[in-house]
Amino acid sequence: MQYLLLIYVSESDESKMDKSTLEAVHAEYGTFTQGIIQGGQFKGGERLRPVATASTVRIRNGKTVITDGPFAETREQLGGFYMIEAKNLDEATAIAARIPGARHGSIEVRPIWPMS
Repeated sequence: MQYLLLIYVSESDESKMDKSTLEAVHAEYGTFTQGIIQGGQFKGGERLRPVATASTVRIRNGKTVITDGPFAETREQLGGFYMIEAKNLDEATAIAARIPGARHGSIEVRPIWPMS
């Protein structure tokens, strides 16, 4: 079964990290990613640009409304994701717990609902 692991982090906290700390975190992500690639669980994943670059699209009364930024004010923002293959939710949550961002943010584990 496929799962989407949504990584939520505080962009303001991340922006306060010094260069060496950021480099260490990025190295941890590289190690994690290589581990799930080698383990056969990796299906895809990307880091997202800051929330300030986002747009939200809604249709209201037949009109398209586009606003800057995310749909809600929150302390944590969606910073990236991994799509993985796991036997079950237990395996998916165990993989999510290894994501470096879980130590200072949160990881939402969501099963994929196949379109076919």
